Amino acid sequence: MSVLHDWLDRYLRALEQDNASPYTIKNYGTDIAQFLDVCVAQGIATLDGLSRDVLRAYMADLDEGGYVRASIARRIFELRAFGDFLVRHHAWDQNLFRRIYAPRLAERLPKYLSPDEVRRLLAVPDPSTPQGLRDRAILEVLYASGMRVSELAALDLRDIDLGAGEARVIGKGDKERIVLMGAPAVASLRAYIDQGRPAYLGETPARAVFLNRLGGRLSSRSVDTLVRTAGIAAGIRQTVTPHLLRHTFATHMLDGGADLRVVQELLGHESIATTQIYASVTQRRAREVYLRSHPRASERKSE
Repeated sequence: MSVLHDWLDRYLRALEQDNASPYTIKNYGTDIAQFLDVCVAQGIATLDGLSRDVLRAYMADLDEGGYVRASIARRIFELRAFGDFLVRHHAWDQNLFRRIYAPRLAERLPKYLSPDEVRRLLAVPDPSTPQGLRDRAILEVLYASGMRVSELAALDLRDIDLGAGEARVIGKGDKERIVLMGAPAVASLRAYIDQGRPAYLGETPARAVFLNRLGGRLSSRSVDTLVRTAGIAAGIRQTVTPHLLRHTFATHMLDGGADLRVVQELLGHESIATTQIYASVTQRRAREVYLRSHPRASERKSE
């Protein structure tokens, strides 16, 4: 094994210690190793031999080999992170990989539901049954709070304060935050806990808020399935998922005039840049409304 690969192993162990997901570690290991293999094959055996020109040539080879822009950009981002690690451990004086520009990617704006589609979705569950009460509460809470499906599935009774309309969730990186719920979501959740949840309880007391038919914690996959099924029953054309409801929450908050940093905090985003994409959605829609509505917005001149 080369010195270059030794450093890669150290980097992957550091990612593991920082609780990076196995998926991330696997991808970083595979992609960076591919680049290092090419370097070793060219006779580059140490970190001193790595340069911008070597990386540029490697990226050009990927482009000629038919790799899509997103795949090439991902490798550049991964190598930049690897270079930052080398600098932090004094193996490099500067991160040369950060002087390479990634291919420009087309911006993909998140999809979302209209207010009417949300109303149709929430009307699907039958509140006269325990399952209907549970499913209505799940849909209401996902839309009202913007929480992730994993966060919802992990909720325990002690995490909820119905009086304050709040819930404590543990997000990515085991970071705790408070999410908010409006009156309709609180009412649905209260009705489920008081009237629906007892029907799911088994002999052993359960801490989880949302239970399956065996009295255990409802899984993220089961929540995803019921949300998709409700979307079909509501006649919504696009596939409705818990993450789509999270997008919808953020978009509707900004449409209502919420500050971007407030939405960032409620979503649990580490960076404001991640939340900024939702502002792009509202700005695009504002432009569409303007062009459609203002008498002098189009290119046609008034007679």
